Parts: sequence; structure tokens; C-alpha cells
Amino acid sequence: MRSVVVDCPDPKQLADFYSALLGWQITSVEPEWVVVTDGEPERLCFQLVPGYRPPEWPGAERAQQFHLDLTVDDLDAAEASVLALGGIKHAHQPSQDDAFRVYLDPAGHPFCLCVDRPS
Repeated sequence: MRSVVVDCPDPKQLADFYSALLGWQITSVEPEWVVVTDGEPERLCFQLVPGYRPPEWPGAERAQQFHLDLTVDDLDAAEASVLALGGIKHAHQPSQDDAFRVYLDPAGHPFCLCVDRPS
């Protein structure tokens, strides 16, 4: 795999959010395309989509299509970082044991913060 590409209305704004959240660097900025990477070949890219409409999750009319699960050590500390960067905690939280929490990035894509727990 080379890239995960995320549609959005403002590639630089969303790249700034994920760059700060993941601690990765923005390595390429074009008007319609921005790349974020941790130096490995895989990368997270943000692509301008005119008329972009965010997913509505849960629901099927404008399905999420995909989401990112990000592993963290401390959910509360990571949540504070997400909120400070402009993310939003989703009203729907399906985890029964608080093993993960659902957020929306500034373009409305759902993503989860997850804690690895021994089985």
C-alpha cells in the first residue's frame, strides 16, 4: 500500500489536523493535494473535492466509506489533544467498555481513538 487518500474541502487544513494529531510531517503541498507522512513509504493524502459533503455516521445515506483507528496509550489525554486541534467527539459512542471513542475530524470524517487491551 502506498497511500490512504481522504476527500475533503480543504486539503491543507485537514493535513494540518492529522499532521499535529499523528506527529507526522507535511511533505508535499499542492492546491488540490497535500501529503502527510512519518518518513515511511506509506502516506496519508488529502484531496480537494469541490462540493464535498461529509459522511453522516451512523447512517447509510452518506456513508463513512472508511475510517481510521488510531491506537493511543491514554484515551483521556488523546481526546484532549483531538479537541484542542479542532476535532469533535461524536455523539454516538458504541463502545461498551470504553475501549475506543469516536470523533469527527474538521472535514466531518469519523475516526476512532483505541486503546489496546490484553484479551
